[in-house]
Amino acid sequence: MIDAFSESQGISMDTVHCKALSGQGFVEDAPVILAKPQTYMNLSGESAGPLAAYYKLPHNRVLVLHDDMDLPCGVLRLQPKGGHGSHKGLKSVIYHFRGNMEFARLRIGIGKPPGQMDPKAFLLQKFNATARERIDTALKEGVGALKLVLSKGLSESMRRFNQEQKYKHIRLQTLPA
Repeated sequence: MIDAFSESQGISMDTVHCKALSGQGFVEDAPVILAKPQTYMNLSGESAGPLAAYYKLPHNRVLVLHDDMDLPCGVLRLQPKGGHGSHKGLKSVIYHFRGNMEFARLRIGIGKPPGQMDPKAFLLQKFNATARERIDTALKEGVGALKLVLSKGLSESMRRFNQEQKYKHIRLQTLPA
């Protein structure tokens, strides 16, 4: 999602800082700092925590993008805050934010593992053609959601965006994965 957003906005991700590939720019008049941790996913906080501290960002000005097995593949949700929900990467971010959970998230649904498949194996496999198509669509929608957050703020963006995704969620439930 960071790659799709940075590319769409012409923001070069060419700086390595705090264990992350990062870039800075403007979306309309809003300054943005994009960061893509280069740690293992489960250690994302080792990058996010020091970056937020370095730029003196209050946690309510941070938006974390992450995969979510509790959402159907290709469904997105904006949230103002929350726990880690057993997501080890989010758990690491919360730990490195000194327990603070008051940061926004863009959850990117990847669906649940089929049958008795090991969740770790599911997370590491490549998407099948249907899932890849759903993810590609979600990336485009996510770019729009991030632009909306920057122009309208989180509350208004959540109201608009999550309503659209709610109906997408219902449609996707009837389609084969």
